[in-house]
Amino acid sequence: MFEFKNTADFAYELDRNDSLAKFRDQFHIPQVNGKDAIYLCGNSLGLQPKSTAEYINQELSDWANLGVEGHLHAKNPWMPYHEYLSVSMAKIVGAKSSEVVVMNTLSANLHLMMVSFYRPSAKRNKILIESDAFPSDRYAVESQIRFHGFDPEECLLELSPRKGEHLIRWEDIEERINSEGEQIALIMLGNTNYYTGQRFDIQKITRLGHQMGCVVGFDCAHGAGNVPLDLHDNEVDFAVWCTYKYLNSGPGSVAALFVHEKHHTTTDIPRFNGWWGHNKSTRFGMRDQFDPIPSAEAWQLSNPPILSLAAILASLKVFDEAGFSNLREKSMKLTAFMEFLLQDLSNDLIEIITPKVIDERGAQLSLLVKKGGKALFDTITSEGVIADWREPNVIRIAPTALYNRFIDVYKFCEILKSQLVTA
Repeated sequence: MFEFKNTADFAYELDRNDSLAKFRDQFHIPQVNGKDAIYLCGNSLGLQPKSTAEYINQELSDWANLGVEGHLHAKNPWMPYHEYLSVSMAKIVGAKSSEVVVMNTLSANLHLMMVSFYRPSAKRNKILIESDAFPSDRYAVESQIRFHGFDPEECLLELSPRKGEHLIRWEDIEERINSEGEQIALIMLGNTNYYTGQRFDIQKITRLGHQMGCVVGFDCAHGAGNVPLDLHDNEVDFAVWCTYKYLNSGPGSVAALFVHEKHHTTTDIPRFNGWWGHNKSTRFGMRDQFDPIPSAEAWQLSNPPILSLAAILASLKVFDEAGFSNLREKSMKLTAFMEFLLQDLSNDLIEIITPKVIDERGAQLSLLVKKGGKALFDTITSEGVIADWREPNVIRIAPTALYNRFIDVYKFCEILKSQLVTA
């Protein structure tokens, strides 16, 4: 798909021909030893857009000058503020704006979704996840199973790689759903696995799950802003994601969720209700019975934290300008270039455990360290690389299209090479 050369000049040439190169200047780049860090950790925490302070300061100013009147009279009135984010966020995850709402945190949203979509019965009560799901997902599904009076030892099904492998094969996913689907109430996978970087096929999994009568949801924390999700067209029942990784909204920022429109007007769906999910025209009547908004907004509980939403809005404006399809195209090339350089090291001290097929991964490559372990990671960190270590022996590297350059990837690989030679 791509043809590369292992030279600095070639990396600089790629950067000169990069139509998205200008967006790097819109971000604050951390400094290490007086120079720009080689920041390859957008899969953990995205960098801050320079416009973020302006967006937050606008709300601080309106709060200072208007007080409570800011709900209606701020430059960006706070009452409908979350609605300003819906169109841009929907574009990123492939949804209708009515199917997306920015609210709460990821784990809180996952619990709210399982209140509605995990409805176990004596016959159908199992939840299917990947064996190495992010811990908070495991904790959430285990607690939901217990809450409903079932035993996770019996009801929590895990998809695992075959012995000696790192990735889960499609045929094993297919076999598991076909063989146990009539007992599965919910399929809940991380669409892009946090550890290996493996991207699961949302369309195939959702179709197969629905054929077997399962509800299908995804944790898209490592997918949103990274890979195409097409949540609406793929007819996913629900999805949740955070916004502080590839979406650059700041540490611990507000998360988001998707509920397919086919569920918006289902009258008997169980849900934990809150006043911000109530009919907007009568919300302040205060004494009415709950009247859910016929959209994903019905799952809202409380009025949103404006300062955090302002940071998200700042980032989404950058995405709007760049265009997500353009970012994905550059991302694939950045990661492929890094893979090419790593393979060219010809060193048996590390192994890329992320899929080689571009459509089966996002920006991240996970490097299994066979010798040196954490000491290797600490050394490249001291050389100005900001990456991510995951126990027991994986370095996660994620070049991000909005602010990473091809020369960043080249320099990282040269630093890694110098350490592997001496290992």
